[in-house]
Amino acid sequence: MKHNKKTNAARRLDELKIEYRIMEYPVDEEHLDAVHVAAEVGMPASQVFKTLVVRGDKNGIMFAVIPGDGELDLKALARASGNKRAELVHLKEVLPLTGYIRGGCSPLGAKKNYPVYMDETSNNWPEIAISAGQRGMQIIAAPADLQRATAAMVAPLIFAE
Repeated sequence: MKHNKKTNAARRLDELKIEYRIMEYPVDEEHLDAVHVAAEVGMPASQVFKTLVVRGDKNGIMFAVIPGDGELDLKALARASGNKRAELVHLKEVLPLTGYIRGGCSPLGAKKNYPVYMDETSNNWPEIAISAGQRGMQIIAAPADLQRATAAMVAPLIFAE
C-alpha cells in the first residue's frame, strides 16, 4: 500500500527496506491514549505500543516502548538501561527533545537517536503497532523488524498483572 503522507518514522523503515503498513484513524484530542487508539485501529491494547520519553539519572534521555494497556515500571527500565533511577520527562519537554507531540511520539525518526527499550511482550505478537510520528497514524510491523530499526533492547518493562 503506497502512502502519500510519509512521516520520518515511515521514511526510516523505507531506508531499511522493512515491510510495514500505515493505519490511519480519526484523532480525538481528548483521547490520545494508546487504549483509545487501539480501539480505533481494531487491535487489542496490548498489541498497540506507546512510546514514552524517559530520563535516566546516568544515561539521559531514552524511549520506553510498552503495550498500550501496560504501566511502565521505572525501576525495571532503570535496571535495563544501566541507570539508578528513571523518570518520565515532563510533557513540555517531549517536543523539544524528540520533535514529536503528545499522541504522536515514535521511537523512529526522532530529532536524535535516543536509546530504545522495548517491552518483551512485543515478541508475543506477529505484528505490533507503534506511532508513525503523527497523531492519527500507526505503523504496523513485525516486532523483530521494529526492534532492528530502532536498535531496541528488549526487556521486561511493565508491571506484571
